Amino acid sequence: MDTDDQSAMIPPRYQRLSDELAEAIHGGRLPVGSRLPSLRQMALQRRLSLNTVIAAYRQLEDAGLVIPRPKAGFEVAPRLSVPERSLRDTPSAPTAPLQQVLMARVLEAQRRPGVIDLAFAGPRGRQFYPGAQLARHTAQVLRHGQQTVETYARPNGSPRLLAQIVRRGPRMGLHTHAERLLLTHGAMEALQLALRAVTQPGDAVGIEAPSYFNLYPLLANLGLQAIELPTHPQHGLDVDALDALLEHTPLAALVVMPTVHNPLGCTMPTVAKQRLAELVNARQLPLIEDAVYAELQFCEPPAPLLKAFDRDGWVMVVGGFSKTLAPDYRIGWLDGGRFAERIALLKFQSTGGEPQLLGDAVAAYLEAGSYEHHLHRMRRLYREQVGRLRQLVAEHFPPGTRATEPQGGFLLWLELPGVDTRELFERALQEDIAFMPGQVYSRGARYRHCLRLSCCQTLDARFIGAVERLGAIARELAARQLL
Repeated sequence: MDTDDQSAMIPPRYQRLSDELAEAIHGGRLPVGSRLPSLRQMALQRRLSLNTVIAAYRQLEDAGLVIPRPKAGFEVAPRLSVPERSLRDTPSAPTAPLQQVLMARVLEAQRRPGVIDLAFAGPRGRQFYPGAQLARHTAQVLRHGQQTVETYARPNGSPRLLAQIVRRGPRMGLHTHAERLLLTHGAMEALQLALRAVTQPGDAVGIEAPSYFNLYPLLANLGLQAIELPTHPQHGLDVDALDALLEHTPLAALVVMPTVHNPLGCTMPTVAKQRLAELVNARQLPLIEDAVYAELQFCEPPAPLLKAFDRDGWVMVVGGFSKTLAPDYRIGWLDGGRFAERIALLKFQSTGGEPQLLGDAVAAYLEAGSYEHHLHRMRRLYREQVGRLRQLVAEHFPPGTRATEPQGGFLLWLELPGVDTRELFERALQEDIAFMPGQVYSRGARYRHCLRLSCCQTLDARFIGAVERLGAIARELAARQLL
């Protein structure tokens, strides 16, 4: 029986074997269609127990990297292949244990006193929010709106704020009306409501890879299976690959972030957005567009949302104010498209509605007319900070490190060939530095050499020192691989 070390520093043996084989598959050393050694052969070759090999192969199967063949063992799956059995009848694949472990480690690290947090995607500091102005508007609403606190919230939220979302929508091609909108408790509730409106347990949902890490537990909790779709670090979702996949794989819905992607920071070209909108309308495939970072685009004028090209209402849009205005107010919003009535009913049956006080306070700030100036200042600041962070990475990280060129927001995605970023995370945490390891953004091992850094805080000496030290540790690990 194996005595695998289960500590976070040293992964279990099955995990190490799974990661090694996954890397060989992604690197082409195990080509599509090639057979893996049988369970007993692999156990003998590696001096592992049969149970350890079975666990490793099952993890590869869960990640969609291998397919079991009757009486023929396991073979490497096509990149876009999915299990051959009907996805609708397949129980939801749970979020990979490694994802859960890593996410728990990150959250634990963020709670530790003194940690320099390069992971959190929430702006921190007075320079990032109009806190004083928002507090003044909140106080005024509370002082003059006694009726607001004496009645239940409206099911779809503050009419004043809905009117402001409608008014601002055309800036990015969103032409909507208040009856199609509702306010939610943050963007995550909006995503959940949209998914519940168009899926049933056992359905398959297409998502980008890499993708926002909280999508995986959300889908699993709803009994849905995540199908990862190829996504280019500069151009976003590969529409050709999606079109090919849909020829043989039924999807109940798509969840995409085509404008300022998390974690890549990319924005799909307008022509690609138009083609994707045409594709989902032609196939009558519900698509949920996550636009929470869209107002932080660096380009002027901003690129249109995917929703701008939606002909028949198959695209739903999720937005919010947490990244730009008031994170603790937890105000999200959802344009439900053709599913608006169903979503409104689900919202009413779950929470009834959102507090009107906070919605009216944000609406009052928007009505005052300074939001656009605030956004312009934040776009300029984040563009400068992302550029500074890329410069620090170029100066201090190992040779061969690749970094994205974000088109908005405050996140930077890195690829460090030869460096396992799980190990880098644990080493950095010993020195009170936290970041997001790449493997939280996918169920497989393909991003084990990647990480995400956030720069939505003051780039002071402490921040810069943490990035420099993180780069030095990464250099040590990269050099060790060459020995």
